[in-house]
Amino acid sequence: MLLHGKKALIFGVANEKSIAYGIAQAFKEQGASLAFSYVNEAIKKRVEPISAELGGDFTFPCDVSDDASINASVDMVREKWGGVDVLVHSVAFANRDELKGRYVDTSREGFHLALDVSAYSLVALCKAFEPLLNPEASVLTMTYHGSQQVVPSYNVMGVAKAALEASVRYLAADLGSKGLRVNAISAGPIKTLASSGVSSFKALLTHVEERAPLHRNVTTAEVGGVAVFLASALGRGVTGEVVYVDSGLNIMGV
Repeated sequence: MLLHGKKALIFGVANEKSIAYGIAQAFKEQGASLAFSYVNEAIKKRVEPISAELGGDFTFPCDVSDDASINASVDMVREKWGGVDVLVHSVAFANRDELKGRYVDTSREGFHLALDVSAYSLVALCKAFEPLLNPEASVLTMTYHGSQQVVPSYNVMGVAKAALEASVRYLAADLGSKGLRVNAISAGPIKTLASSGVSSFKALLTHVEERAPLHRNVTTAEVGGVAVFLASALGRGVTGEVVYVDSGLNIMGV
């Protein structure tokens, strides 16, 4: 098994349709030990059954917008595991009102919230967990092609994902001397709780089926397979990259 003996922290599971769930499931199949974060009591009620289903070692509270909460989660993980081999950042948020209409109407508060939760949180987690990351550990985050091209109604989230992808490159440069790798997976549109906030989402699914070379949408299991590659020794020469899992849509012109 490719991840036998590896310890993986999963940030961002909301339910069984989450991309983070697909990744955790793939990790478990490859022998990894799992631990899951939750942001509040409501999410805890969803995460704990998932952790039990996938044989997770423990769950822990972590609000990625709060440094004190992040530091407390580091203390808990250190006590439970000592070290970490894989950190999966599948966290993003923007107010629903910011994901419709024109990007130019984005509020200052909405911009700050989206960039903080969706992009800076990766930086904050890497900084806090750096002392716990074992040699050749892998950090993975989730992005979307709306960072590179305009996608209707994606708005401030596209800007946040662009900042996230730039952060992946800078973090890879900072942490590479320790043998640590940082990569992003750019998945095609998948029906998740998060995607339900994008008003044009159904049209995006249809667009992939019509225009992508494979003429179908991808699954969370397919994203999980790429995550296994990047987290395992097979991907130890890859860092600072954005790897597309979108049926090839990103290569197509107008």
